[in-house]
Parts: sequence; C-alpha cells; structure tokens
Amino acid sequence: MRRLIRLGLFSFLALSVPLRADTLAELFQKAKAQVQSHSWSEALATLQQLEAESARPGNEAARGQLVAPIAFYRGVCEANLDQADKAAADFAAFRQSQPEAAIDDGVYSKKVVAAFEAAGRDATPRSTGALSLAQRFEEFRMPPNAGERPDERWAEGPMKWLMTPEETASWAALASAAERAEFVEKFWQARNPKPGSEDNPTRTEIERRIAFADAYLRVDEKVRGSLSDPGMVFVLLGPPTRAGRRPIHAGEDRTISDGNSQDEKWWMGARNSIHIDGAQLAEASGSFRDVWYYGREALPKAVSANEMNVVFVTKKGYGRSVLQRDLATLSALEAARARPGRHP
Repeated sequence: MRRLIRLGLFSFLALSVPLRADTLAELFQKAKAQVQSHSWSEALATLQQLEAESARPGNEAARGQLVAPIAFYRGVCEANLDQADKAAADFAAFRQSQPEAAIDDGVYSKKVVAAFEAAGRDATPRSTGALSLAQRFEEFRMPPNAGERPDERWAEGPMKWLMTPEETASWAALASAAERAEFVEKFWQARNPKPGSEDNPTRTEIERRIAFADAYLRVDEKVRGSLSDPGMVFVLLGPPTRAGRRPIHAGEDRTISDGNSQDEKWWMGARNSIHIDGAQLAEASGSFRDVWYYGREALPKAVSANEMNVVFVTKKGYGRSVLQRDLATLSALEAARARPGRHP
C-alpha cells in the first residue's frame, strides 16, 4: 500500500536538535504551522529562509534531510496560490526521493492534489532536480584546504578504498613524514592520466568526491561520509546516473545481504543510523532500499555490463544505507580501485 502524505509526515525534525535549534528545527515548525493556517505566502518565505540556513557551512547533513520536505511544502503553497507549474516542479523533485508516496485528498486541496498527480505523470528518472546527486556534485564547490593530509592516518581514511594490497603493505613500512609525503606523491602520479604533469585530473576528481561524500553522505555522527558505504561507492564510482528509493515489503528480507561474506574483505562500511550533530533522526519511510543506477558512461571501462544498480538497505536492527554486496557491485568497485576515477 502506498503511504499517504499528511502534514505530520516530516515531524521527525521536531526534536531537540542542539545545532541551531532556533533556526533549522524552529523554522521548519514555523513553516508547518503557516501551512496549517493556510498562510501560503508566509510559509514560502519561511521555507526560503530555512533552505538558506540549511545551506550554511556546518549544516550539510541537515540539508540532505530537508531537501524533500522543503520541496513538498513549497509545492503545497504554490498550488494553493495558483502557481500550478511551480508546484508540479517542486512535487516532481519531492517524488524523486519518495516515489511510492501518495497524497491524501482528504487533507489537501484539489489544487494541491492535481499538481502532485501531474508531477507523477511528468516526472522522468532523470528529472531529479535539487535531489539529484549528480547535479549536487556538479554544483559542489570544494571547501578551503580540502584534501587528505599525508600524515600517519592517511591510509586509514578514504584513501583505503583506492589503495592496492601492495600499497597498503608499503605504507605500513614507512617511518617518517618525508617518506609518507613521497609515497603520496608517487601514489597519485601512478594514477595520473598525464604522467609527469602537475595537473592530475584523477586526484582532483577523487578529492572532490571525498569532500562531497563527507558533506552529503554521512550516516553516523562519528564516521566521515566518505567512510560510509555510500561514501565508499561515491569515491570509487562517482555520482550515479540517477537514484531512487523503494520500500521494503514483508517477505523481502531474505534478499538482503548481511555483508559478512568472505569475499567482501575491505568493503565493509559504517552501518549506523543517520545523525545530525548528535541528534538522531527517525526515517519516516521505515525500511527501504536506495538504488543508484549507473549507465555505461558512468562505469569503469573494465566493467563489461552496460548498466548496474547499486543498492543500499536501511532497516531497523540492520543498519542505515548498508551496501548490498553482490558480485557485480564488488567487481565494479574493484575495477574502479584498480583504475581510480573514469580515466583509462
């Protein structure tokens, strides 16, 4: 059964959030109250303020949780203000992350229901709007001083996704800062499609992916986003061609990998519930699969498949965004590790 959307759908943000509780959480509640009182223009202004606040440095994880509800409530306001086209566009963005959602015509006006249904008819897998990982990544700007420092912990960070067993062993034998710095330079030069050039597009791309994953793909307050399962995949394969979410229905549990196969080795990632600066958020949709679709152009050349779905499962008692480690996915990740980025 498709779940119905009500005003309380995103009440998971109504909690004691220590990070700027007078802005993010309170602005969200203010917008909801304005929607409930049919103050459409005022609610739009509050949502705009909320979106701007969530985009400030330090609020990256919160922004990922707010994009969908902001789009939904904006669509509600726009539809009631007779801005049908704008409403349909915002509902289309919302439905990219909530494809199974249905609207309750007993709660919302006919204008809202019509715009929501129009968004469902018009939406295509690529019209992901603000929710598209690829678009976010394209617009992403590297923060100042980004990049992995060649200190003694360098190989414990996201670089471990790229290192070969031989490189890992060589790194462990290094004893000085000078040796580590030299190793890092040789590590990147070995992956430079322009050998000898100071311009290394592979390094630039990988470091940008790491910074993006740290900002948007965090699944545990104590673990960097680039060290989560989605972060690992993003660092190695880059943004998916498109992404979607599907609920897990009763009887489907047997298809979920427990991630403990002997063939998985270093592919183990973080599996805890998502947090925002210490405040745990309840996932409104319960158990679900996030599916990242990669077309031929987004896969390593060594992969023979024309397309591939990478699946992450979120389920109570199981974990948050746990990579399903099927053979095709592991093979693609291994190919990307051997030849980082999308360079031959």
